[in-house]
Amino acid sequence: MKIAFYGSSLVSSYWNGAATYYRGILSALATHGHEITFYEPDAFDRQQHRDIDPPAYARSVVWSATDEGLRSVLAEAGAADVVVKASGVGVYDRELLEGILDAGHAHALKIFWDVDAAATLDEMRADPGHPVLGALDELDLVLTYGGGPPVIDAYEGFGAKECVPVYNALDPATHHPVPRDERFACDLAFLGNRLPDREARVEEFFLRPAAMLPAQSFLIGGNGWQDKAMPANVRHRGHVYTAEHNAFNCTPRAVLNVARDSMASIGFSPATRVFEAAGAAACLITDAWEGIEQFLIPDTEVLVARDGQDVAEHLAALTPERAKAIGEAALARVLAEHTYALRARQVDALLRERVARMRGA
Repeated sequence: MKIAFYGSSLVSSYWNGAATYYRGILSALATHGHEITFYEPDAFDRQQHRDIDPPAYARSVVWSATDEGLRSVLAEAGAADVVVKASGVGVYDRELLEGILDAGHAHALKIFWDVDAAATLDEMRADPGHPVLGALDELDLVLTYGGGPPVIDAYEGFGAKECVPVYNALDPATHHPVPRDERFACDLAFLGNRLPDREARVEEFFLRPAAMLPAQSFLIGGNGWQDKAMPANVRHRGHVYTAEHNAFNCTPRAVLNVARDSMASIGFSPATRVFEAAGAAACLITDAWEGIEQFLIPDTEVLVARDGQDVAEHLAALTPERAKAIGEAALARVLAEHTYALRARQVDALLRERVARMRGA
């Protein structure tokens, strides 16, 4: 089938945490014979900070973030069997959503793919004029990258015909163990952009333990942290390109995952970083969120912290031998149960069944 996918960026992870997810899902989906075109705007300097060249598994179309550019790419929606608008494109989000509904042909499957469902649902509760809320009766399907039963119930309660989570996962060809890189040497590393709904949790789960353990070294990567006050034992790395993620995860004694406020409150939403770290056989410490046992077993495949005190205690007690054992167990688990190949199988079956149903086959 021909799939037209309108998202933030496939070729750049700069201020674009969904890039890993898009790459994993779409590369695996292409192996099922689908012809994928990914449309992304030239916005937020993403094209100046590309991580990858346009991939073989999808035609990459970068459009000018103007009214004319918008019209040019929406004109192509009518040729697709499946038309997808992802959340968080960052420009023309309302127009893109309305555009795929207008431009897609009558028998095309029209999907809203939400890569930040908890935040979108909060916006919909606060704004009766939210574009997604207004589009649900015309959309055939809502896909999300997490959220579990609470997100499904919320979306269907708002009027979605169907909501299906397609969780983050591992692409073992991209994220895997590599040799140490001393640029990333430390006791605990955290990678994530500075965002308003994450910052307080980073202060609690990362900066507070750093202050409690002055003899240990901490490393923070991601955009926006350069002017943040931090303890003297914390180094700031800045943007870490996708090609560096394996070394970033493999080198520290442990790496930290910190969910955004909304994701932590809903649960069932492991970030891409969880699977990237596990894929590199890193020892992962994560803040607590509901449903983690569905993905990794606490104390065996991951260390779970309720607050900064727990992080500090985990780190103080963590020997290199135990860190290695936890990382290896996590790698085995995600390779067996949480790869993008498995997720793509789920999406492929879903798309084929829904398209056949719409066409009366």
